[in-house]
Amino acid sequence: MTAPPTDDHPVTLTIGQLARRSEVPVRTLRFWSDEGLVPADRNGAGHRVYGPAAVARLDLVRTLRELGLGLDDVRAVLSRRRGVGEIAAAHVRALDDRIRELRAQRAVCALLARTGAGDTPPDERSVTLMNDLARLSAAQRQHLIDDFVTETFAGIDDDAPGAGIATGMRSMPAELPDDPTPEQVGAWVELAELVADPGFRARCREMAVAGATAPEHHERGADPAAVAEHAGAALAAGVDPASPEAARVLARIPGVEGQDAAARARTADSVELFADRRVERYWTLLGVLNGWPAREPAVPAFEWFAAALRSAPAGQSSDQP
Repeated sequence: MTAPPTDDHPVTLTIGQLARRSEVPVRTLRFWSDEGLVPADRNGAGHRVYGPAAVARLDLVRTLRELGLGLDDVRAVLSRRRGVGEIAAAHVRALDDRIRELRAQRAVCALLARTGAGDTPPDERSVTLMNDLARLSAAQRQHLIDDFVTETFAGIDDDAPGAGIATGMRSMPAELPDDPTPEQVGAWVELAELVADPGFRARCREMAVAGATAPEHHERGADPAAVAEHAGAALAAGVDPASPEAARVLARIPGVEGQDAAARARTADSVELFADRRVERYWTLLGVLNGWPAREPAVPAFEWFAAALRSAPAGQSSDQP
């Protein structure tokens, strides 16, 4: 003989009883019933009642909604038009995108908390720019860089001197790290502003064209390693580029000793054409984003070298006082 129903396990539940059992608000249950997600019957008094099948359906609907699925997706699962696995996979992708977005926003907030700790907080435009740029997709970020590099090297043959630099200049990481540091967000924002600057684009274009069409620049160039070593040491020591000591430094750099004033001026022209602090900054920012080892700035040494070429007396040997 079948046991009669008890108060704990009635054959049907009122909307209030089901709400208490499932911890779903009555208002939500009523809405889901009206939407056809949790079907309800009516008792003799016209009140909604829910049988075992409706209770089981409610458990599934609640689980799917807690996972973040929209009502259309829930309805598609219930009607078996789409499988749970298919919808769950799509939802995983959406959650991954949202997580990346939230982490980028978190990094922006950390950056703002640090930079805004002083007396002069970032202006509204800077805050908006940081947030907007940090939330760009990987494809959108790469498009900004590709557009800049394409404009810089337009019309230059792939086998021209220096043309291979274009590949390196496009080396954006596929995306910001899953948990970007404030430094990486700051680097990305600064890089995006840099490549959008018409003056910077024009300067890079000038360097690319000169490097590809004027081979004499390459013939005039001094050994970069020697310049970095000797000119860099002189700069660090505070040597005046116009001093006799500067002339002795130049004499230690291969290709410079014995040049007359005119030759030194041409070499200085080449150095000044290709030594640009903003271009070096571009590579530094890419390094921050890609996790490359940090390097000391080299351009200041070349600036000192060019100034010394123009200022120091020519023809002096390294052993002269």
